[in-house]
Amino acid sequence: MKQWIPSTAWLYRRPGRKRRKAFSASPPVILSGGFACLIILGTLLLKLPFATEQPITWLESLFTATSAVTVTGLVVVDTGATYTPFGMGVLALLIQAGGLGFMTFAVLAAISIGGHVGIQHQVLAKEAMQQTSLASIGRTAKAVVSLALIVEAIAIIGLTLTWWQEKGFIDAFAESIFYAISAFNSAGFVLSPNGIVDYASSVPVNLIISILFVIGGLGFSVITNIYEKRRWYKFSVYTRAILWATLIINVLSVTIIWLLEMNNPATFANLSFGDQAMAAWFQATTPRSAGFNTVDTGAMTDASAVYTMLLMLIGGGSMSTAGGIKLGTFIVLLVATYAFLRRREHVTLLNRTVPQELVMKALAVTLVTLTLMFLGIFILMILNPLPFIDITFEVLSASATVGLSRGITAEVTAASQLVLVFLMFAGRVGPLTLAYFLATPRKRHVRFPETDIQVG
Repeated sequence: MKQWIPSTAWLYRRPGRKRRKAFSASPPVILSGGFACLIILGTLLLKLPFATEQPITWLESLFTATSAVTVTGLVVVDTGATYTPFGMGVLALLIQAGGLGFMTFAVLAAISIGGHVGIQHQVLAKEAMQQTSLASIGRTAKAVVSLALIVEAIAIIGLTLTWWQEKGFIDAFAESIFYAISAFNSAGFVLSPNGIVDYASSVPVNLIISILFVIGGLGFSVITNIYEKRRWYKFSVYTRAILWATLIINVLSVTIIWLLEMNNPATFANLSFGDQAMAAWFQATTPRSAGFNTVDTGAMTDASAVYTMLLMLIGGGSMSTAGGIKLGTFIVLLVATYAFLRRREHVTLLNRTVPQELVMKALAVTLVTLTLMFLGIFILMILNPLPFIDITFEVLSASATVGLSRGITAEVTAASQLVLVFLMFAGRVGPLTLAYFLATPRKRHVRFPETDIQVG
């Protein structure tokens, strides 16, 4: 007897006719197509005459829309000087939609009008929202939007009060909305060519912006688990692992960045002790999710740049606004390596066994990501006579949807910018999802004999 497997096929029936398949596609295909449609729509809106102060090219519009939807933050034009209030509003909406995910809004819309989310659509939402339980999809969708609106509203109030005297209420309020959306969704879009370097000594701005992208980078499943359980021993293994890993990485990164930059006259050397501590915190936490910076990224030492690239590769939590291979993937790789070195039969994490399937998925995600990054670096090195570290930094930033740059985004060739567009898109929809999209896997029903392959 054959087992029925749910798919995302939509079927329709006309009176007097047999049922026919209207459309059939796997969740990764629809997920990728949804983000692609958002990018196309954003490109068209940003190209409207009243969206910009001066005309921009189609490539500049496409690059900006892709960067916004993928919540990356890389730009080829000055955002504040190029776009009108309408254009900035479009950018904010694209960032919000891309950050929270179009599937979140789709599921929430179906629930809000009393509709039932069928098994086909639940499978799609499960893939998009990276949930392990179909039953939690609706609850998670509501929690995602509620959390985003509440946190952004609090941040808007704080930033408005901070900037009120300097900018006036209207401008302060408008910019606060943009920065709150950009920060919570880890987009890194700014309205000044200097980013937020001008506010490097502002405690409220640094704390509000960094808290926003740290919360967004934890992942909505972690936040909702914390809110629902409210006791450490009741948290899921994943939540506890992410919180421990985030704490350890942040403390280690602050120390390393501070030591590497404390004598650099272009970054930390001329700052007071308190400002150095604040800058070290900001520069250590932003690479794993957001693209903001309070010091000139291009002026940081090569050692700091290399370490920042490692943080960008790791990324934030699953179902978060951050990119990278995801912190959970990095944790699985670490415990799997530890288990192998200790000659243990099973991979364990916090006294729980990690399924072999998850280990294989972590390896696949990492390998596909590294392959895309290598190809991106290789192509950009051919097309641009620029320093290797600058190109590597740019490619990792695009692939991990971080948005930090050493100042070469607008300098690279048009073909290189198209490569960056592809890398941003691939980084957002997920390397493994993209791999499924390019080559749909088929389950084998034949198992072959095992063999030995020399490794290491």
